[in-house]
Amino acid sequence: MMDMVDEITRAHRKLSDGEHKALVIRRRYEAEVEDVWDACTDADRLKRWFLPVSGELRLGGRYQFEGNAGGEVLECAPPRRFKVSWAMGDAPGLSEVEVELTSEGSATWLELRHVAEVPPEMWEGFGCGGVGVGWDLGLLGLALHLSGGEKVGEDTFHLTPEGRQVITASARAWGEAEEAAGIPADRAAAHVAAVTAFYAPEPGA
Repeated sequence: MMDMVDEITRAHRKLSDGEHKALVIRRRYEAEVEDVWDACTDADRLKRWFLPVSGELRLGGRYQFEGNAGGEVLECAPPRRFKVSWAMGDAPGLSEVEVELTSEGSATWLELRHVAEVPPEMWEGFGCGGVGVGWDLGLLGLALHLSGGEKVGEDTFHLTPEGRQVITASARAWGEAEEAAGIPADRAAAHVAAVTAFYAPEPGA
């Protein structure tokens, strides 16, 4: 059985804190690069570990994830790299997600880079974990999918002991990335607390 907390802690994270915020997650999957590419770019597979998606998943095509972000496919070089614009509704400002895949024998390293203009109030309140935890949970879903596991229940995962441990571990890891990027420890700690409370509020809160 997969240790979900271990899946979170083994990922590498990096933050660039400037006018545009850039967060990077890098992690290894025990799957061939072609399989990982297909899981990330095929609409039928995407809904099995991430979200249902509509539109055209090709260079220049526009897409929309159900209840989440949408945008345009800006670059596509199978099976190694793609870049998309990533916006919630009509939100203004730069927001792009780039995914790069690298083979290591029969395994694959996936690096996800999300660069965005973040509203000051969101950054002040949540820091990079506000988005980073969501990406961690998504990439955990990909790990489960590639290993033949079932997708976790999106509406109930945060209520389970394991789900709360996963979210707490992710929030803390992004706090560590903030400190490594030069953000004061007290601010990073406040972000960790806010992000944890958002994704996994205490029962009855």
